[in-house]
Amino acid sequence: MSTLALAVRDSSTMLRRNLLHARRYPSLTLNLLLTPIMLLLLFVYIFGDVMSAGIGGDRSDYIAYLVPGLLLMTIGSTTIGTAVSVSNDMSEGIIARFRTMAIHRGSVLIGHVVGSVLQSIASVVLVGAVAVAIGFRSTDATVLEWFAAFGLLVLFALALTWIAVGMGLISPNAEAASNNALPMILLPLLSSAFVPVEGMPGWFRPIAEYQPFTPAIETLRGLLLGTEIGHNGWIALAWCLALVVLGYFWSAAKFNSDPK
Repeated sequence: MSTLALAVRDSSTMLRRNLLHARRYPSLTLNLLLTPIMLLLLFVYIFGDVMSAGIGGDRSDYIAYLVPGLLLMTIGSTTIGTAVSVSNDMSEGIIARFRTMAIHRGSVLIGHVVGSVLQSIASVVLVGAVAVAIGFRSTDATVLEWFAAFGLLVLFALALTWIAVGMGLISPNAEAASNNALPMILLPLLSSAFVPVEGMPGWFRPIAEYQPFTPAIETLRGLLLGTEIGHNGWIALAWCLALVVLGYFWSAAKFNSDPK
């Protein structure tokens, strides 16, 4: 069997293993998924009238403004579970056993990454369904824009997943992994997900504008709602590619050097 065929076979096996773990222990995924859903309902039904006045529209306008950010926040929440899962594997000794077996070395990480991306997209679909149920509509998006929006979500999930894998590898236990990955939830709160960047204090705007979530949110918002994207698309793409490269080499270096 060629090296490529061996890698594909072993990665598929590890992917099935991780998906089975997620199915048998769904509590972590559900807990992380509840955060964006609760924020969606909170900001729509409790703060909706006040927030919509701030953007010069009604509640339906604010739902449309809010949903793209919540979809990306859902990805960030889901990847926290990835960091915890990787940390558990490293601390429980299963990785040491895998290293004694005739399997492709990188298949362990690939299985985690692909499994996490699939879970992230499934979570996005669920949150999107809740958003549609409470009034979100994307009537101006073309088929090409829908495909571009889906591609952005997948690429963003891949970028955050590789970073989460690295965070899991450096964490001594699941609690530390959860804490290390907490910025995945905090960064969307400091972005344009809930309020426009223009309404933030002047000293804080550069932080909010150029962090990874804001350009991705503005790009997704433009694709789904027909608003101006401007340079945000290129910045979002650059952030995603940079995080994928950084997360991959960081994770690979840590995994290959860890004696456990």
